[in-house]
Amino acid sequence: MSRPDDGKPKPKPKPKKPKRPTDVYTLLVQVGRKDGDGLPDGSTGAGLLCFASGVDEAEAVRETVAVLKQADLNPLDVTGYGTRAERAAQGDEINAEERELMDRARAENAVIVVQMTPFFDGEEKA
Repeated sequence: MSRPDDGKPKPKPKPKKPKRPTDVYTLLVQVGRKDGDGLPDGSTGAGLLCFASGVDEAEAVRETVAVLKQADLNPLDVTGYGTRAERAAQGDEINAEERELMDRARAENAVIVVQMTPFFDGEEKA
């Protein structure tokens, strides 16, 4: 079956944007308390070590904050420690488990919370 030509020019297909390569960033996120956050009773907040994928660190931070807010957490501050290569260049030792989690974050385009440390009675200022 053919369609009748209505005389209108056919739209040109949009050229596909080349995918920008992603990297995985190590982020330390300080969270405060919020109703329903699931943090331990008596804690004043927590520090979350995260591996997050992104085309740059700013995107990784935005995605991490969005994911944590969806999880009913209250992100207050984010400190970036760079990519695996940047950390290695600074002399950080990255063990096999961390490398595996970083690879998973990149493959799944995800934010992975690696460690959660609750704060009690002002420990977050230490």
